[in-house]
Amino acid sequence: MKTEDLVELAARNLRESVLRNSLTTLGIGVGVASLVAMLSLGIGLQQLANRRLERSGLFDTIMVTSRRGPGGFNRRAFGNGPPSAESRPLDENARLEIARLPNVLEATPDIRFVTELHYQGKPHLAMVAGLPPSARDNDAFENIQGRFFSSDTADEAILQIQFTDDLLGIHPKPGDPGSKLNPSTQALIGKEITLSYAERIPSPNVSVAKAAVEKKNGPPQTPPATPSDALEAAVASFSVVPRERKLHIVGITDQDPDGIRGASGARVFLPLAMIQNLHIMLPSGMRESEPNFSNVPTYLSLSVRMKSPNNVESGQDAIKKLGFNTFSILDATRNLRRFFAVLDLFLGIFGSLALTVAALGIVNTLVMAILERRREIGIMKAIGASDGDVKKLFFAEAAVMGFVGGILGVALGWSIGRVINIGTNIYLRRQDLPAENLWLVPWWLVLGAIVFAVLVSMISGLYPAARAARLDPVQALRYE
Repeated sequence: MKTEDLVELAARNLRESVLRNSLTTLGIGVGVASLVAMLSLGIGLQQLANRRLERSGLFDTIMVTSRRGPGGFNRRAFGNGPPSAESRPLDENARLEIARLPNVLEATPDIRFVTELHYQGKPHLAMVAGLPPSARDNDAFENIQGRFFSSDTADEAILQIQFTDDLLGIHPKPGDPGSKLNPSTQALIGKEITLSYAERIPSPNVSVAKAAVEKKNGPPQTPPATPSDALEAAVASFSVVPRERKLHIVGITDQDPDGIRGASGARVFLPLAMIQNLHIMLPSGMRESEPNFSNVPTYLSLSVRMKSPNNVESGQDAIKKLGFNTFSILDATRNLRRFFAVLDLFLGIFGSLALTVAALGIVNTLVMAILERRREIGIMKAIGASDGDVKKLFFAEAAVMGFVGGILGVALGWSIGRVINIGTNIYLRRQDLPAENLWLVPWWLVLGAIVFAVLVSMISGLYPAARAARLDPVQALRYE
């Protein structure tokens, strides 16, 4: 039987029972719609999580710490390198070396310290941290009240929303919802806040300190005899002077750009270059125990941004070879992708249940067609149609119903997802939350849903087609 004849016969047979075939096709469409709606929701949630993590800088960031300090990440790495006391310090020279590694966008020092800030004559203790210009793109500043720093050296400050409660004298009760941006916090923008800090001033005669160390401990490469000797030399090499700096409050954020640090997150953020110019006495400077004292700044940790999340693993390997510990959320992102893969699988299974019901409808429709068209099948076989031709006819009818139902289902599933997304965004706006795109229908899902619907329909037509092909033409012609 020619292909054009097969198509013509299939189309004519489908037109004869319009209502029954339309209902069967609609059932396929509903099944495909449920499949598309659920999978598009899972894909949309995955894309939302990826966007948030990418904008937060967690995907492409490596935290680097020295093997000297007790607070370093990845403690197991100690066994792969020199002992802690012999490891190189994480200083400015090391930062520049890391910044020159392949695929590294920037290596910024993590400068944070606890100090007093004075507002309207009252002292407030808070953690202060420096932010590089690239932090402007962090999602924590997406809904900032006010603005980001005008420059990397400006005397400006951005406050975390919880710290504004202290400045305004608000003491929330246990169980109260968290602080929110409101007109009272808006009034803080433009006000002055005074930063109290300790400036580290190098001693003009550093060589005297070095000579004192060598006298007590021998050559420079030999570690100090006692911690007190190291402390004595350190005191001799610099002095600490109390200072104050007036800052303008330019912004307030209700999110935490330091989310990866948990409880150690800062509450006041200043431009990184401005903090470096202040030469603040940091904990990393106090614990430096090398006898080779210098004015090169040392850091507790570095934040290294890679060009792509795909470069994180190679970047960690290169930094470890330099003698430092590294930490990233690479493993966490792998677990996240595994979670969404399982979620998509279960959503696809539940969505396919409706398509399974529709498949039973196809079987029922084609079996009824066999009973109604026994005479027609008998005539076809009597004039030379083979069993294969009869099977092809029923397969063609099933495929047409699956194709039309697939297109209808994709359109219906897209509409369902759109309605869900609009309703969710209305709810988010009422909760003073930003709108989000919670669903996504990629092109491969559209094609896959249609092809899947056609395949399921053709599989459903196997039994009716085989039953029609087995009909005896003599018995078929005697049926009526």
